[in-house]
Parts: sequence; C-alpha cells; structure tokens
Amino acid sequence: METIPERPAVRDWSALLGQSFAAATGRPLIAGLAPAEAGFARALFDLPQPLVSHGPEADPVFCYANRAALALWGMGWEDFTRLPSRLSAEDDPAIQRDRSRFLREAAAKGWVADYSGIRKAADGRRFRISRTVLWTLRDAAGLVRGQAALIGAVTAL
Repeated sequence: METIPERPAVRDWSALLGQSFAAATGRPLIAGLAPAEAGFARALFDLPQPLVSHGPEADPVFCYANRAALALWGMGWEDFTRLPSRLSAEDDPAIQRDRSRFLREAAAKGWVADYSGIRKAADGRRFRISRTVLWTLRDAAGLVRGQAALIGAVTAL
C-alpha cells in the first residue's frame, strides 16, 4: 500500500506547494531540496512545522496536510481533506473575519508573513497559530490553484 506522500496527486501537489512558495517568497520551502526532486513530497510530509493547503473553491476545502498538521488537528488524511478550511477555525464572527481578511491579503499580494489566529482541533482543543506564512498557489500557467499556510508556532489555549 502506498503512503500518502507516494500518491501521484500528492507528489504533484507537494511540488506545487514548493514551487509556489519559492516564487512568492524568494526562498525555498525546504532548504537544499528542490520541489521537482525525488524525496521532496516525503520531506514536506515529514516537515516538523504544520503545513496545510486548500483549493480555490468559493468555500475552500483542505486538500493537503502534512503529518504535523494532521497531528495538530487530530485528524486523519481522509477526514482532513474533506474539511472546509473555515471549519478549522472557531465559528466566531470576529475570528472568521480575521481569517478571511488574511486570506484575501495573501491572494492580493501573493503571500503574507506573520499571520496568527485561533484554531480548533477535531476534539475541540483550541490553539493559536503564529509566525504563519500564507501564500497563494499558482501553477506554471499562472492559474490560482489555492492557498497554503506554513505554521511557525503553536500555543495551546
């Protein structure tokens, strides 16, 4: 049975994450490993910092989470990749507005650094993410394919 990073669609998405991050920020997502290289998808999945991404839908659904993100939210791959990304945050209007504002800013600018916000795990635990980089995912043709977040720090609440 193939592991998550070995799935062809996940390998391709991982490369898009790496290429888009480098294009947006000017630095590699994983130092010393190019997105097209063998092993990039595995290294990204095993990265100690949580990384998530959602698609370009009007109500975006998560389509990627690395091992650290799955553990943080307390979910498996199949459940997480069916979750509308807005449900990863509390259903508080102020929290949702803040989240939406930063996603719009990342869409307009290509990326934003130092995002922080409150999130909730599947079991109801609340935590703050901070030092988070949000970036827009663009394919080789320049089409927007979604957005991603690399979480720099997590604090339990």
